[in-house]
Amino acid sequence: MPTVAEGAYHGIEECQFQFRGRRWNCTTIDGDQSVFGRVLDRASRETAFVNAILAAGVTHAVTRACSRGDYLECGCDRTHRGPPGGRIGIVPNSTWRWGGCSEEVWYSMELTKDFLKPTAAKRARTKMDRHNTDAGRNAVLHNMELRCKCHGVSGSCELKTCWWEMAPFRKLGDALKTKYDMAAEMAVERQRKGRTFVEELAPRYDDFKEPTTNDLIYYDQSPDYCTFDQEVGSFGTQGRECNRTSHGIDGCELLCCGRGHNTMTVVRRERCDCVFVWCCKVVCKECVRVIDVHTCK
Repeated sequence: MPTVAEGAYHGIEECQFQFRGRRWNCTTIDGDQSVFGRVLDRASRETAFVNAILAAGVTHAVTRACSRGDYLECGCDRTHRGPPGGRIGIVPNSTWRWGGCSEEVWYSMELTKDFLKPTAAKRARTKMDRHNTDAGRNAVLHNMELRCKCHGVSGSCELKTCWWEMAPFRKLGDALKTKYDMAAEMAVERQRKGRTFVEELAPRYDDFKEPTTNDLIYYDQSPDYCTFDQEVGSFGTQGRECNRTSHGIDGCELLCCGRGHNTMTVVRRERCDCVFVWCCKVVCKECVRVIDVHTCK
């Protein structure tokens, strides 16, 4: 199914956007089966995010393809007419009704679950990967947005027909990035099950509550990603462009790990002063900008 590959590609693109100013910037490796290299060998926050965003990307792409009618096995959802327990048709005490064709997420969620089955040898890692993949799929479901179309004389909107639609993928990326920042650190515990011991995951600290199915989880600490280290999948930050005036992670002090930075004056040509010409094109001038570019030593 080519849509699965398309969804995975969107997930990779979103990962690189969300981490564009961080030491680990979701670098991909050509020819590597895992795409991201050895960074995924660790049960780290980064691995948690990758699993979640790929699951969200595939779920989002397959759902959209189903709504377009690309596949016979699925379509749009004409039964989703409101929250659980809601009445079908006109909503009481309102001027709108459920109608149209909501985007059907359940089929794509099950398909994604089959395509992205964890393959880790260790039970703890399998449980972590499955949890984070489910969190990515849930992000699509829990961020559905209500869309409405007006009916009435001259667009008076006397009556509206409404349906559910998936949020833009950027919104899902933002939501999962927040989950990454707040990811729950777990510990691997050996618990007796019958005559054997099995690996289970539990919050590392007793005063931390159990993560929900929408949270991301991890149990390995991340490397600092400051220097190139093939063993841990770190490409380092040497040569990366940094923001000299920022005090955040994209600033030269943090991104360059205290090594300092180089400054080079470059000339960039950009489109500017764009105007719309009737009808129907946009005409722009070419502007030349001389700017300072700062890169990590």
